[in-house]
Amino acid sequence: MHSINYYNTFIEIAPDSPTAKAEIPPLKGERKSIANLQFEMLYENPYKYTSDDVLFGVFATRQNFDEHELEEQREHYFSKGRPCFRASPLTKKFGWGVHANEEGKIAIYGAETKEYNDFLGDESIKKVKAMRTKRN
Repeated sequence: MHSINYYNTFIEIAPDSPTAKAEIPPLKGERKSIANLQFEMLYENPYKYTSDDVLFGVFATRQNFDEHELEEQREHYFSKGRPCFRASPLTKKFGWGVHANEEGKIAIYGAETKEYNDFLGDESIKKVKAMRTKRN
């Protein structure tokens, strides 16, 4: 299985993020976007899920899997490499940084918050930037 969890790491917003302040992803139509679903899972549940849990959970929701299919589908989903949270629309477009604790559980922090800046200044935490939206 190819886990894409981070440990003791902070994912900064993308260098070309269109916002320097966190935004709640807007709804577009009836079907929730990946950003909406990720935001819902993380905003009210800090440090409850790993990035694997969130990324597969969103995929499973969008695919409408039955409860009895989830274990098999999760194995299949992670049987090959997948994009990590550095590619999340939350980090690329909506101004949310992601902190993964030592257990790999994640929480989101707005780029304008004291907590976000505290993570940037914490030498004990690895920092990575979210992926750029556009290629240079």
